[in-house]
Amino acid sequence: MKKAYREIQGGRLKRFRFALVASVVMVMLVLQACGNNAGNANKGAASAAGGSNTAEATNTETPSNGPDVLNYGYIGTNKLNVPGGAEGWGLYKGIIQEELKKYGITEVKLTGFPNGPDQTESLISGRLDFGSLGDTPAIIAYASGAKTRLITQSMTNNIGYLIGKKDGPQTIKDLQGKTIAIQKGSFMHRYIVGLLQEEGVTDYKLVHMLTPDGTAALARGDIDAMTNTGIPALKQISEGYTHLDDASTHPTLLGSSVTVASEEYLTKFPDFPKVWNEAREKALVDLKQHEDEYYQFLADIGSTTPELAKQVSPISDIKDTAFTEDGLKLLDGTKNFLIEEKLAKKDFNISDWQLQ
Repeated sequence: MKKAYREIQGGRLKRFRFALVASVVMVMLVLQACGNNAGNANKGAASAAGGSNTAEATNTETPSNGPDVLNYGYIGTNKLNVPGGAEGWGLYKGIIQEELKKYGITEVKLTGFPNGPDQTESLISGRLDFGSLGDTPAIIAYASGAKTRLITQSMTNNIGYLIGKKDGPQTIKDLQGKTIAIQKGSFMHRYIVGLLQEEGVTDYKLVHMLTPDGTAALARGDIDAMTNTGIPALKQISEGYTHLDDASTHPTLLGSSVTVASEEYLTKFPDFPKVWNEAREKALVDLKQHEDEYYQFLADIGSTTPELAKQVSPISDIKDTAFTEDGLKLLDGTKNFLIEEKLAKKDFNISDWQLQ
């Protein structure tokens, strides 16, 4: 009886062990199946996004998204509320907006300013994320501690003009002891100081006036000369005011246009310089395919004719890359001049300011 009992118990134990092993095997098979299904699902999702592990690696190199609203400042005011150049064309045609949408930016708010110093104040205060302006105010601001980074130098042939009043000074030497209206802190400020230094004129008075105020003061005879640019300057010359000089004959006194972004914004959107420059370059490609339309666009901005717009702002002046060697040399020369003249507070290396 005992032997029979032990045999029964042994049989039961074997059946239990077999059932236990079978259960464990079944659980493992189920888990493996689930794992395979999950893996296949992940592969499918990765494939839809453009690849599995390769796509995942590529995504780490894709520029990140920024805040959905971008605040952009530029110099000038006009009925179209856009600047000129590739930036203005791209914004006017919607090319840049379409590119920025890929990175979560759904709105670009544009603000025009009468001059560079006013724009840099808004940039420093945080009202702007970035802006395009003349090199001189941008350098002066950075040398004074503004937390900005240089991301583009779009033009390197900005010409300042020196316009004298009617029946007034006929040469630069005639400005000895005279009063000249400038826009303080602008690239024209740098131009006139450098020009008078070259000509040996040491006794003069500079007064800060925006272009409309300077134009009116010159017409009244309250000042002897003023600095001006582009179409407004050519208009004055056509009206009989004296063309005393312009920077086209002084290569080292030419101005350049730069785009700077606040460090605060760049912490939110580190890839912004790359995104912006690629969008700008795409706009430039389109601009070159529609030259006549572009010059009409400039004419609308400047309330002038396409012919005059072409004379003042030829497409050939627009840079197709963020930086050029010649442009950076000009920028460094401008910076050195501003330091020597104590117009900029502190010296620095352009390469430390530049962000590529």
